[in-house]
Amino acid sequence: MRCPVALALAALLGNPGMLHAIAVDSTSPASNANNVSRSGAVVINFDRAVEPSSITNASLRIWGQQSGRVAGTIAYSNGGATLTFTPSVTYFPGEWITVQLSHDVAGADATPLRSAGYVFQFIARTAPAAMTFTQNGPPVSVRTNGDTTRLYGGAITDLDNDGWVDFIAVNEVSADLRVLLNTGDGSGHLGPVLTPPTGIGVEASPSTVADFDNDGFMDVATGNSTSSTASIALGSGDGHFRSVQNLNVGARPHGIVALDVDGDGDLDLVVASENGDALTLLRNDGTGSFGNRTDFADDDGDCKYSLGAGDMDGDGIIDLVVGTCSQNRMLVLTGNGDGTFTETENIGSAGYAWKLALGDVNNDGKLDVAQANGFDNNAVILLGNGDGTLQAPDIYGIPGSGVGSSLGDIDGDGDLDWVVSSYSASEWYVFENDGTGAFDRIETIPAPSNASCASLYDFDNNGTLDMALADEVADVILLEKNDGATGTDFIFIDGFDG
Repeated sequence: MRCPVALALAALLGNPGMLHAIAVDSTSPASNANNVSRSGAVVINFDRAVEPSSITNASLRIWGQQSGRVAGTIAYSNGGATLTFTPSVTYFPGEWITVQLSHDVAGADATPLRSAGYVFQFIARTAPAAMTFTQNGPPVSVRTNGDTTRLYGGAITDLDNDGWVDFIAVNEVSADLRVLLNTGDGSGHLGPVLTPPTGIGVEASPSTVADFDNDGFMDVATGNSTSSTASIALGSGDGHFRSVQNLNVGARPHGIVALDVDGDGDLDLVVASENGDALTLLRNDGTGSFGNRTDFADDDGDCKYSLGAGDMDGDGIIDLVVGTCSQNRMLVLTGNGDGTFTETENIGSAGYAWKLALGDVNNDGKLDVAQANGFDNNAVILLGNGDGTLQAPDIYGIPGSGVGSSLGDIDGDGDLDWVVSSYSASEWYVFENDGTGAFDRIETIPAPSNASCASLYDFDNNGTLDMALADEVADVILLEKNDGATGTDFIFIDGFDG
């Protein structure tokens, strides 16, 4: 007897007009949603029944930037056309959750998902808080034996899978990653630097975290300006890194993002280079080994600096947002799902792009851009139109040179607030969102020496977003506790197993 899949395929082949790829009709949460329940189900509605055997750990990856792969159970309903994933763990507050479907997903009729796959992302809810900060203990040094590291900023993720977010110091001069594990006792403190540090390229700039080899342990990638390389450090699950790969990219790289460019389920890397005026794609072979370098967007003579990745046009394919530093432009390159991109926006950004963050700041379901501009005494918000284009920038004056931009729901009211760093003014500025995507500066935090990047995460597991502020000249981290947690649905979580 022929199996039902074979019979269905034969029927479709007999009527070629019916043979088309299985498609995603809708998702819950919706793409780019804010304020999503930390324990809520992920629901994917297909246009027909999905073949359960095609859903594997490789073809369906649900992961958080801080928690890593999310454990859970899968159920099917609606005649097999609805897949419901119920997490068995709780997302970290305020973290981006990514749901990736590769092109290996198939329908019960044997039709494959499109070659580009399908991706959507959302942000987990944070608890209500006062949105004021108290320094949580003395500044934490990342130096060992009195050396100078030049702490650009930190990668934040649960590096040892113990349910607490750790801090990985990204250092320019010492050219290494230095891990400071969360003490895991609810204090929000960091332990001493693990030794030995992990060597990477020289003058590492922004970093990105992901599980590049799909082994359940989070990894870190950096762009290294002086070396003109990218470094990929694969985590071993205990706070250390088991290997580092260094690859040549465009001259003086700065921004770096992880995304699946071709629908195969593996996370690739794109790096923006300042002097190379280019973006460089490094493809993942599925084991966390990268190669097959491709340079693109290098024909406009405009240096590429800040970089973000997200679905800017709502088609389930991750796009690139690029801030430039010679013509002061913001570019949107929409993904084609085959490793190539098409420029859909090129708009003035009111300054020398330094660092950007993506998020839906006005809760309309469309990704927006929040960028700090170096040397121009400002930071800007560019609202997205949902089709890969942007509106003209709203300009916010700040003293000095902006080098850091971070978005997160700091007060727990369901919209994204904003933290901007000024290196030359030696201050961090906290901006509150009024719910429409307009911001008011409500707090200024002085740096011991020079302010660099701000990392927003819940370091004491009480549900609110705290901050770890990197001072790149003093080589210290300021742990700033978000005061006045008022949430009743956010409980202390021990033993998180992501």
